[in-house]
Amino acid sequence: MEINKTIGYFLLLVGLIVIFGTIFQSYNIFTGKVSVPLVFQTLSPKEPEKNEDQESQQQRQAQMDQVVKDQISQILPPATITKILNLSAWAILAFILVSAGASVSGIGIKMIKV
Repeated sequence: MEINKTIGYFLLLVGLIVIFGTIFQSYNIFTGKVSVPLVFQTLSPKEPEKNEDQESQQQRQAQMDQVVKDQISQILPPATITKILNLSAWAILAFILVSAGASVSGIGIKMIKV
């Protein structure tokens, strides 16, 4: 019976450490003290190999692509999209960690009550 209470207190402590550690890390991320963990990164597109027959068509397509990229970059820079995705990934991970900590703490509380 005493071992159950000891394990219960240990699980309660571990769950609370996970919860408060996640909250502290989230606070540091959203206040700008720590950078967001990089899950997504901006990549530069690779240039396809050019064939002499399709060169003029590819040049026109490249010009159109560049114009579209410039217009989109003026509206929403690629770094902003990456930052939003990284913050969203962290928010999902933080939710999972807090939920897991709550579950572990709940198991610990049940073991203490028995």
